[in-house]
Amino acid sequence: MSKDLNQKIYVAGHRGMVGSAIVRNLQAKGLTNIITRTHAELDLTNQAAVENFFKAEKPDQVYLAAAKVGGIYSNNTYPAEFIYYNLMIQNNVIHQAFVHGVKKLLFLGSSCIYPKLSPQPMSEHALLTGKLEPTNEPYAIAKIAGIKMCESYNRQYGESDGVDYRSVMPTNLYGPGDNYHPENSHVIPALLRRFHEAKVSNAPEVVIWGTGTPRREFLFVDDMAAASVFVMDLDKATYVQHTEPMQSHINVGFGSDITIAELAMAVAKATGYQGAISFDPSKPDGAPRKWMDSSRLNNLGWHAEVSLEQGLKSTYEQFINSKS
Repeated sequence: MSKDLNQKIYVAGHRGMVGSAIVRNLQAKGLTNIITRTHAELDLTNQAAVENFFKAEKPDQVYLAAAKVGGIYSNNTYPAEFIYYNLMIQNNVIHQAFVHGVKKLLFLGSSCIYPKLSPQPMSEHALLTGKLEPTNEPYAIAKIAGIKMCESYNRQYGESDGVDYRSVMPTNLYGPGDNYHPENSHVIPALLRRFHEAKVSNAPEVVIWGTGTPRREFLFVDDMAAASVFVMDLDKATYVQHTEPMQSHINVGFGSDITIAELAMAVAKATGYQGAISFDPSKPDGAPRKWMDSSRLNNLGWHAEVSLEQGLKSTYEQFINSKS
């Protein structure tokens, strides 16, 4: 951690699950000069607005956690929105950060950047080696562009301007502040809500989309925030030593994966649901497996700490409290 606790840090997307966790982590470390803006205060797709913001605030560091996100249903239903909004946010924030002298920036991507049939676990070297999962290809393309934008600014302006823009690629995230929309949410918040409602209504059965056989890796959001700050605070020589100029992103995973069927049982346990669980194979499964190779990050000294059981318990408690 930098000794300068007064450095001005802009967290884009601070109201989101990841952004809010990053703010909590920074504050816990004693950093108080944290800049945030709601969407109403600053539309990151508006180039002029973003330019004026950076001109006025001149932050020292930027965590780019703002994005339009969603699960299979929303990605498949709103592909134009997913590619447009994410490209615009990234382009505006990264470029204006450079224009206004920001030396350090951390871009947050997603594991969906990797090909659908990547060898498992997926290493950073799998990027751009095959076709993407069709249901979230537009979102993945935007995130790949964000990685390459950071790398390109490093390559062109690293020596001359001291630019040091980094990227982290989290696996599937969950935790406090997640989106529990019945259709547009990711798998864990969607299941937490459905199992909770089934428990409350004494429903005899909960039906899960797909076959239940795909495997997924899940990381608690506070672990992701800790990893993000860890990567941002690495000295440049260490970061460069463990990455490559045109493959500089770092995977952030839990270290192991489970089937969707196993996840459903874990969520049922966390919520206290006692009924039956079945699967609807007519619904899409998505990629057969998404397990990140996090050895690059582990070799740098960081490891996840929160177990799935602990994380689900904490997340469900937050969900219950938010409804009361």
